[in-house]
Amino acid sequence: VCRRSPPRAMSCPPGQKALVAVAQVTSTPEKERNVALCSSLVREAAQRGAAIVFLPEGFDYIGGDTEQTLSLAEGLDGDIMGRYAQLARECGVWLSLGGFHERAQDWATTGRIYNCHAVLDPTGALVAAYRKCHLCDVELEGSVTMKESSFTNPGTQILPPISTPAGKLGLSICYDLRFPELSLALRGAGAEILSFPSAFTFPTGSAHWE
Repeated sequence: VCRRSPPRAMSCPPGQKALVAVAQVTSTPEKERNVALCSSLVREAAQRGAAIVFLPEGFDYIGGDTEQTLSLAEGLDGDIMGRYAQLARECGVWLSLGGFHERAQDWATTGRIYNCHAVLDPTGALVAAYRKCHLCDVELEGSVTMKESSFTNPGTQILPPISTPAGKLGLSICYDLRFPELSLALRGAGAEILSFPSAFTFPTGSAHWE
């Protein structure tokens, strides 16, 4: 259980660096299991003094197929995000939730979701929600076939960097890594940290990360 404390200051005292925690999980279609696992990691990080905790793309779940992926999606005002907001408040930490399957207001007309990188502050408030611009359509013969654009809407905005205790955070997601203009734009806007929360497959991950 996290020790309740007032929200952390926006920046650390001079000469003191904010501790950052990065959590790695293997998500499944079982949302309750995923929440329990991620929550335990956030609590551990908070108890060890982390000011901000980063969770990966697909932290909420990874569906077995497109139909399941769409059926499990929620809005930013839904149960899952509400529980993480409560967790942020309980632990007094910032949360970078790096790839939420978002049902937005256009769900009824498009039947598609957004891949959303949400950031919560220590009060549980949603301070940013970046929707992934570059969707991953890839076919590697005999290995991986993926067409994110078949069920996901692309985002249309680059968000300004968010001020956090660790520095100004630029938001992106996974396949955005391939497009350096996004990173250059974020850096030009003052980003001190570039984030790429990811759920790469092994073959695609090996091709992208060096």
